[in-house]
Amino acid sequence: MNKPIRRVSVFCMVLILALLLRANWVQGVEADSYADNAHNERNLYDQYSYPRGSIVVAGQPITGSTLTNGYRFKYKASWTNGPLYAPITGYSSQGFGSSGLESLENGILAGTDDRLFFHNTLDMLTGKQKQGGNVITTINPKAQQAAFDGLGNRKGAAVAIDPATGAILALVSTPSYDPSSFAGNSNADGQAWNSLLKDPNNPMLDRALRETYPPGSTFKIVTAATAFETGKYQTPQDQTDTPQTYTLPGTNTQLNNDSPDEPCANATLIDAFAISCNTVYGKIGAELGEQKLLAQADKFGFNSTVDTPIRAVASTFPNNSSPDGTAMDAIGQHNTAATPLQMAMVAAAVANNGKLMQPYLVDEEDSGTGTTVSKTSPKEMDQAISPATAQKLQQMMVAVVQSGTGTKAQIDGAEVGGKTGTAQHGQDNSGLPFAWFVSYAKVGNNYPVAVAVVVEDGAAQKDEISGGSIAAPIAKSIMQAVINK
Repeated sequence: MNKPIRRVSVFCMVLILALLLRANWVQGVEADSYADNAHNERNLYDQYSYPRGSIVVAGQPITGSTLTNGYRFKYKASWTNGPLYAPITGYSSQGFGSSGLESLENGILAGTDDRLFFHNTLDMLTGKQKQGGNVITTINPKAQQAAFDGLGNRKGAAVAIDPATGAILALVSTPSYDPSSFAGNSNADGQAWNSLLKDPNNPMLDRALRETYPPGSTFKIVTAATAFETGKYQTPQDQTDTPQTYTLPGTNTQLNNDSPDEPCANATLIDAFAISCNTVYGKIGAELGEQKLLAQADKFGFNSTVDTPIRAVASTFPNNSSPDGTAMDAIGQHNTAATPLQMAMVAAAVANNGKLMQPYLVDEEDSGTGTTVSKTSPKEMDQAISPATAQKLQQMMVAVVQSGTGTKAQIDGAEVGGKTGTAQHGQDNSGLPFAWFVSYAKVGNNYPVAVAVVVEDGAAQKDEISGGSIAAPIAKSIMQAVINK
């Protein structure tokens, strides 16, 4: 072989060797990065080439797959009563991605989770069609329906929690949307998606987890807890030193109560709580000071995100208010803001002897054939308050429902504790108030449910909006649904 041919042969061998090395590198080292690349459309096509697993409520699937026989997408996701469960499931769309549990639990639902390797391998060896696993939620369907029906066509949200475990029993946001309306990738799906994005009522916003509101007088639970935990007051019957009209510290601004006839001057803690005296709890807040209130709010979960696993935005209690601002913060106005989930957590901690449990939506994951992949164990977040303080707050919350502003939440055969709130907002409080009610129910020695409801009632007259008249009946129906299994 002459020299030029030998050189060409060697060069070709080097090229072949380089090609083999590169092919093995791509397949052995970089395969996962290519497979996980967001621009790899084969993953999307494969995901919809077989039935997707289901999100399950009380043993019944509320999501599934519909056969389309499309060229690239053989199946698309489907929902049973989509608007009812949309804040929980989120959406799974061929054209617009996914959200909620559909996104966070995609590995299980799509059958690609590493924990399903044995199950998938067995299906492949037996020739069985690949399918996703299931996600079993903690939702109580009757409580979910009661919350959805109660809110009706009004903007708002409701959350119900099992105080002892943190399991979320209901999570509703209205107005809602139907995820099936844009589950595919057709022109009609695109039009439905754009229509939802342009809707001024923002139906795709999860108001239960992703919207914060001024909590109004429901925050007085936290202020009262701080007063007891710091030793400022010892019992609910302690009398306060409060004028009928309180002048905010450092200002000439007067803080008034809902009515000048309310007996708030020098009222006891429990009486002021039952009729919701702003002057009493605003003055207590200013005297306690920002840092003590902040420390207590943080123990209830304020100023931290909460993963359910859907992430809830952080509720906020400020750390930079002036003394007059702190007085307003202490009654749930000014710079205090809370999600409905957060206020449900406050009520749940009071009901659970002061122990705050981690809220969670997923009870377990399974392989699709009944084999459990994972099971959620209840987890304590914090001992938010002492058992003694919790019992004092329970006494005060029961007074609200028995003889105060929350009588519309009374339930025969159960002891209900609650707190109303009517939160002002907007420039110079020009917006319609938000109506709040947070509560728990006690049956025998058990506390099966704690609830928070907020309503933005744009149809009501401003002077007709109150937590006791609008939100309390909704909370009552949710608690009844849980109690009457």
